[in-house]
Amino acid sequence: MSLDDRRACIDGNNNQISIRRQCELIGLSRSSRYYKAVAVDTVTLALMNAIDRKYTEIPFYGILKMTLAMNKQGFSVNHKKIARLMRFMGIHAIYAEPKLSIPGRNHEIYPYLLTNVAITSANHVWSTDITYIPMIKGFMYCVAVIDWYSRYVLAWNISNTQDADFCVSVLNEALRSETPKIFNTDQGSQFTSSTFIERLQASHISISMDGRGRALDNVFIERLWRSLKYEDLYLHDYSNATALRNGMTKYFEFYNHRRYHQSLNNLTPAEVYFNRPSGTPTL
Repeated sequence: MSLDDRRACIDGNNNQISIRRQCELIGLSRSSRYYKAVAVDTVTLALMNAIDRKYTEIPFYGILKMTLAMNKQGFSVNHKKIARLMRFMGIHAIYAEPKLSIPGRNHEIYPYLLTNVAITSANHVWSTDITYIPMIKGFMYCVAVIDWYSRYVLAWNISNTQDADFCVSVLNEALRSETPKIFNTDQGSQFTSSTFIERLQASHISISMDGRGRALDNVFIERLWRSLKYEDLYLHDYSNATALRNGMTKYFEFYNHRRYHQSLNNLTPAEVYFNRPSGTPTL
């Protein structure tokens, strides 16, 4: 924080600092500053949260099976509403769906570079993803960047939107200290946007993208979301954005520094990422 910024904060004269700068200083995305509970009725919100739980449990459920599961849970809903909500939440079944039509695209799709690639060191491969975050009276989204070798979460943030600028801000935070050789994403509009791609290209990072509908191409961050939801979010039912941010901050500190991984030879992600102990973790 610059001397002028500190003086403005001490004097309480925050009008001297732009909204963008104020958000940067406290590590908050601009969209989160304007967070308001999303205006959905309680039944729809309960349905969305139920879809999220079922998807986390069984990520290969498509629209028809998800519709059946929701009706068995007591929701009277058809497949059209389930399809609309799943699109809105940014989730899809992990299997590759038949390409009945190929929509026109204005962006380049990069090949998946990680088939049969041995990940042998930290900062070899990073990846990112965005996920739906349930709350009692609303919902938000979380973006995280993870190192594949160590499972270390390099950066994360929450927002009430899925816009590309939010994702780029998390990418910028991760790139402040290190640069990976390969960066893997899915084909979501946030990660194929010109601002996101140009940021990777400016750092001379090779870009890899999952096959459409193949969440297992990005398996490590999918496992992160599962751990986050089962070990924190579903246990606490956060009521507002402040409580959510505080809870997730504690969880990611636990995940990085105190959660042992059998696949990492019973070390923590931080131990593997920073110390690089002998012995290659099982991938």
